[in-house]
Amino acid sequence: MSVLEQMAPIGLEDMKAVRLMNRMDQKYMAPASLLEELLARITEDYYVQHIDGNPLAPYHTLYFDTEDLAMYTMHHNQKLTRQKLRVRRYRSTDTTFFEIKNKDNKKKTRKVRIPVSPDDFNHVLDVPEVREFVEKNTVYGGRLHECLENTFERITLVDKGMSERITIDRGIRFHNRATGLDSDISPLLVIEVKHEVGAPMSDIERALHDLHILPRRMSKYCIGTALTNPSAKHNRFKEKLLYINKIIS
Repeated sequence: MSVLEQMAPIGLEDMKAVRLMNRMDQKYMAPASLLEELLARITEDYYVQHIDGNPLAPYHTLYFDTEDLAMYTMHHNQKLTRQKLRVRRYRSTDTTFFEIKNKDNKKKTRKVRIPVSPDDFNHVLDVPEVREFVEKNTVYGGRLHECLENTFERITLVDKGMSERITIDRGIRFHNRATGLDSDISPLLVIEVKHEVGAPMSDIERALHDLHILPRRMSKYCIGTALTNPSAKHNRFKEKLLYINKIIS
């Protein structure tokens, strides 16, 4: 990761200066083989977040759904108002949170979360505070099951104007706790660009365009479920799955 080492570092505290009140999120999927070239094109324009001197932050996530995959199916069927429930371990900061991602009918995403002990990761639904949190914020209390587990490493960038945040996820692997099946899509990068609505094309967007990498929406939970649960409905994800398979094979 020589290019990462050439980029100016920024710490967690300084990252808090990035305030995106009315933000636009755009996702991209790209071959991991293009990472070095992409970073080389924007080395002078962005800071890379370091935690304890490391620009790579490992993540470990476990998603929950109902037995009939109600939340997955709502996303698949393009329902605008939907939720995702997960427990995520941020290994670089040794913190763990139970998180609920809410998407409304205006396509805005709001995340609420509560801290939990890392020791409770594998039985978080037994934690009274989590059960109360789920009852208060969802309609799925008492119906949740462990579904999809994933691991990946994240690179976080911020432009030098402190108005844009980028995450690049690499080394993505899935394990489905319901089916026992695994999927490795580590040759794929998932890139998310976040900046204010109406902002002009940024340096990374220009670099992605020049590398012929086009915007593609991608939910790790939905794609991972489609890849590891043969009974999950996945008609609407076929184009994305074919694209991913083309990259990883």
